[in-house]
Amino acid sequence: MLEIFKTITLDKNSHTPLYTQLYDSIHEMLSQGVLTQGFRLPSVRELSKLLGINQITVVSAYRLLENNGFAHSKTGSGTYIENLIGNGSQFSGHESISDELYQQEDISIINSRQIEVDENTINFASATPTTDLFPVDDFKTALNEVLERDRGNAFAYQESQGYEPLRYCIFDKIKSQINCGSPETIQVISGSQQGIDIISKALLKQGDCVITESPTYSGAIAVFKSRGADIADVEITENGPNLNILEYLLKKHKPRFIYSIPSFQNPTGYSYSNMHRKEMLALAEKYNTYIIEDDYVSDLDFEGKNLYSIKSLYKNDRVIFIKSFSKIFMPGLRLGFMVVPQSLQENVLEAKHTTDISTSGLIQRAFDLYIRKGFWNKHMSFMFDIYKERYYEITKALDENLPPQINYSKPGGGLNIWLNLPFGFPMNSLLRQTAAEGLVFAPGNIFYGANSPQKLNNIRLSYAAVHTQQINAGIKRFCEIAERMLQNNSS
Repeated sequence: MLEIFKTITLDKNSHTPLYTQLYDSIHEMLSQGVLTQGFRLPSVRELSKLLGINQITVVSAYRLLENNGFAHSKTGSGTYIENLIGNGSQFSGHESISDELYQQEDISIINSRQIEVDENTINFASATPTTDLFPVDDFKTALNEVLERDRGNAFAYQESQGYEPLRYCIFDKIKSQINCGSPETIQVISGSQQGIDIISKALLKQGDCVITESPTYSGAIAVFKSRGADIADVEITENGPNLNILEYLLKKHKPRFIYSIPSFQNPTGYSYSNMHRKEMLALAEKYNTYIIEDDYVSDLDFEGKNLYSIKSLYKNDRVIFIKSFSKIFMPGLRLGFMVVPQSLQENVLEAKHTTDISTSGLIQRAFDLYIRKGFWNKHMSFMFDIYKERYYEITKALDENLPPQINYSKPGGGLNIWLNLPFGFPMNSLLRQTAAEGLVFAPGNIFYGANSPQKLNNIRLSYAAVHTQQINAGIKRFCEIAERMLQNNSS
């Protein structure tokens, strides 16, 4: 049966990656009935030799088939056709969407209780602050004052755009950094995740294209899939996405928008250069599309990068700016805001209303007073110092203990460190062994979309949920386990 694969033709000069071309060819065989359920695909070595391509290309194509529900692998046996076209796995909009979501093989490890996270775990997987940092007393003061001041009005529905005094308060805080025109451009939302969903609901229809970075925030990918969007991605580098590839994708797919996290990106920690930001906006203008700028944690600039937001360039309202308070404030309050171009405000407001009518009026009123009383500036300064201390502690520990085969780039801020391990490193074994010693991390493959080559040799380490005094011991233990496994692999 190997003969039928001789008909596959791959263009090595094409801008489309070879693994994608191979996936498309096998997918076409499925749609034509050439391959049927239970068919065993050639081994990676056989197919790479037959087509004259790298084995990694075949691995990436097979993984893409698996991710889309068209194949499954059996350890020691091979990869088999799983579903005919039309019977592939479908994304359920009811699935849990979380920044800490483990997917694919990693979810099965955790669900089977091979990995458990408890109060004694050193948790490098979570990008959510530890609860001891929450400003409970100050917020309680603001909350009680609002209840006394507003009585029952505090529990009434707010207008869908948000509590007006809060919108004016946010405008005053951001107007010097972001060209947002007026308070009327501000939309209060229940966290950045809802913001992404509202924009998708307002702008996307089945079959529309969205361009994302690769890797990127898995919660955004899940939202775009739930809206039936096709996702094209461009690999992110330390200075931002490859602009030549981005322009090629803009030409080819004519996307509704580009989803970006330009400052201290999740998961890599990379930041676009200011030149990249200008050129990206110029491309959006040239190809008549929008940019969603997800301001993840731009506030946490520990080394004075002085990065300006894409929104601040303010060219023809091409940018939808999203900001959440989750990573700095208290995530359970579910509070954030968007700055929306005037041309989109009506659609966005309608999408917000049909989603939840409005964000909690009590929380909005309390947060407005919290800011006006000066509590926000005090808390922001406190959190900046805490995270900065943790950042320097983790980078120092990595510099002192990291095996030479593992490398990373210091992001200069944010909450995440992106490690690059040797290709073929047994990530799931590392996940199990570190968990057995009370450590957890986020494997890099959970941040790649189904159409991306699944890079299995990356790790995201976050220090948001790890106390400073735990970091050195945790990193040292992690590095010892990784080095032991590297030595075993080499032998």
